[in-house]
Amino acid sequence: MSVLLPLAVDGPYTYKVPAGLDLAPGDIVRVPLGPREMIGAVWDDPVDPSVGHNRLRAVLHRYDSPPLDETLRRFVDWVANYTLTQRGMVLRMVLRAPEALEPERSVPALRHSGRQPDRITAARQRVLDALAGGEPMPKSAVAGFAAVSSSVVNGLVEQGVLEALMLPPPALTLPPEPDFARPTFDPGQADAATVLRASVDEGAFSVTLIDGVTGSGKTEVYFEALAETLRAGRQALVLLPEIALTVDFLDRFARRFGHRPAEWHSEMQPRMRERVWRGVATGAVQAVVGARSALFLPFAKLGLVVVDEEHDTAYKQEEGVIYNARDMAVVRGHLGGFPVVLASATPSIESRVNADQGRYRRIVLSARYAAAKLPEIKPVDLRIDAPERGQFLAPSLVTAIEETIAAKGQALLFLNRRGYAPLTLCRSCGHRFQCPNCSTWLVDHRFRGQLVCHHCGHTERRPDQCPVCDAEDSLVACGPGVERVAEEVATRFPDARKIVLSSDLLGGVKRMRQELDAIRDGAADIIIGTQLVAKGHNFPLLALVGVVDADLGLAHGDPRAAERTFQLLAQVTGRAGRAGGDSRALLQTYAPEHPVIAAIASGDREAFYAREIEARRVAVLPPFGRLAGIIVSAADRATSYGYAMALRRSAPESGPVMVLGPSEAPLAVLRGRHRFRLLVQAPRAVDLQGFLRAWLADAPAARGSLRVQVDIDPQSFL
Repeated sequence: MSVLLPLAVDGPYTYKVPAGLDLAPGDIVRVPLGPREMIGAVWDDPVDPSVGHNRLRAVLHRYDSPPLDETLRRFVDWVANYTLTQRGMVLRMVLRAPEALEPERSVPALRHSGRQPDRITAARQRVLDALAGGEPMPKSAVAGFAAVSSSVVNGLVEQGVLEALMLPPPALTLPPEPDFARPTFDPGQADAATVLRASVDEGAFSVTLIDGVTGSGKTEVYFEALAETLRAGRQALVLLPEIALTVDFLDRFARRFGHRPAEWHSEMQPRMRERVWRGVATGAVQAVVGARSALFLPFAKLGLVVVDEEHDTAYKQEEGVIYNARDMAVVRGHLGGFPVVLASATPSIESRVNADQGRYRRIVLSARYAAAKLPEIKPVDLRIDAPERGQFLAPSLVTAIEETIAAKGQALLFLNRRGYAPLTLCRSCGHRFQCPNCSTWLVDHRFRGQLVCHHCGHTERRPDQCPVCDAEDSLVACGPGVERVAEEVATRFPDARKIVLSSDLLGGVKRMRQELDAIRDGAADIIIGTQLVAKGHNFPLLALVGVVDADLGLAHGDPRAAERTFQLLAQVTGRAGRAGGDSRALLQTYAPEHPVIAAIASGDREAFYAREIEARRVAVLPPFGRLAGIIVSAADRATSYGYAMALRRSAPESGPVMVLGPSEAPLAVLRGRHRFRLLVQAPRAVDLQGFLRAWLADAPAARGSLRVQVDIDPQSFL
């Protein structure tokens, strides 16, 4: 029997099946491997005939857990083949909750036996009253309802007044009700909902792109596809790019379907992850909302995947198994024969071209729902309307904030840069604070009193004097981050209530959710935030958006820079005016004539897409061509460079395929490893994986500290 293990291996191991144990592909088993035991899955590969039966070790145990179905096994194989990753590493993402393979433990509880205590006290009477309904309760719940100590409860147990029993575990979630609160749609939304319900009823693979402006009701529309999936008795998965988006989404889900779905993301407690994994595998959990890794859950009867904010780069996993969850969601739908829905106000170029070429169905929602209006957007030319010296807000933006606060509205100041300043230097000797592990400057986080590397996590205390020349009061913060903008806001608007939203502030996701609720409740006048605020949030009182540095994303050679900047600016300006009333957005820029800035200001998104798509076509860049990045890294620069050159020399000569590099990566040192990049560019029709597989098989072996990482369809070029 072939068993695939969650290790860095591409093929399964062969084991013998002991008498009396029936195994089939997909069964989850425990097997010996050297001196240890491991959990794996019976796979579809034929057994290795070269291994003698007498040398085989036996499978130790088959778990009483639903097997991994054929679609999921094919999905594991497909992802591994496409990303050039070992199959065992992909399986590892599936079997990431091993405790879930055991039956869920029953819950100990107490109930009144009918006997009376030897003497009654007020505390004992409260315990009996709490259990008077006859329903068993856990001991902690009994003590809590009766407001007594556990010793009072224990005394009644010892006397036989209360008897113990075991209850089945409570349901993780209650089943969503497809018809709990059906929405009222305008004509455009109603037509879109009809199309989505029909795609589910067809029971076949399809991809639908919902291309709707911010506030157009995309979520409510794709909820109709989800409702139809639930009516058909199948499971649904909704992928979100950020954990911070889940609470608002869960509330919206509950308002529509009566109950919340299950969650799946990295912040979950292990016990909850086990319960969700088990519930998904058995079919008890009907709807899941989660981050990209939820795509690898072992659904019993998956019938729909929705990828919200499908353009978001957070769907690309950059370490381990390098994959794009948006693209893999389409693959899983194709293998499973069910519909996939992509939703965005600013679709990726890839999705837009697929829709234009007929591969995807495209639904356009061009107007906001009900009374909501899109904001008026204007560029602020910083060459003319310059901020005061040492400040970062232009006079016209300051005036707009004053007017907004006076009108009882909220203002959002957006800067896609965390911390106080991106660089700290000594004005006496010129020393710049750099990460010891990476070739990046340390970011000043003034609120925490630390200098931080945003790539490896290195932190150090912000010193009072220069560590090189010992000069005091010589350290200067260069450039603004959101904390520095918040400092300026506090000075200019001392009476305004402000909230800073950034993913690295203390308090984590819990604090972030509290602050998002505070903004929605009107407990803030000015919000200062990074790209976190651009993703799907609904701030009903927001009347003004000020983009502090609209040029920031355009300042490097990333071929996706224009697309990403357009998406980010469109998303963040789209936060304004969602609840009705007039709203506006001001973009501070040194290049108001830049095509991206001009497209945002004019609202002519079609002109931007046409221009960007044509530029990609001419350059044979995705989606009209294919790219793969190869990152060579080692503990020292000479080793990394030497191997990168040897790798380049071993590349096959292939006319349509170009191999560029090696060149030092923009992040030349990351986590102490020196990095060189090669870029492979090929026409779309070329078997890029086959080319890479043959090349790497013939290349010199990577030994010692050398590491070679392949990134198919790269999103980041750092």
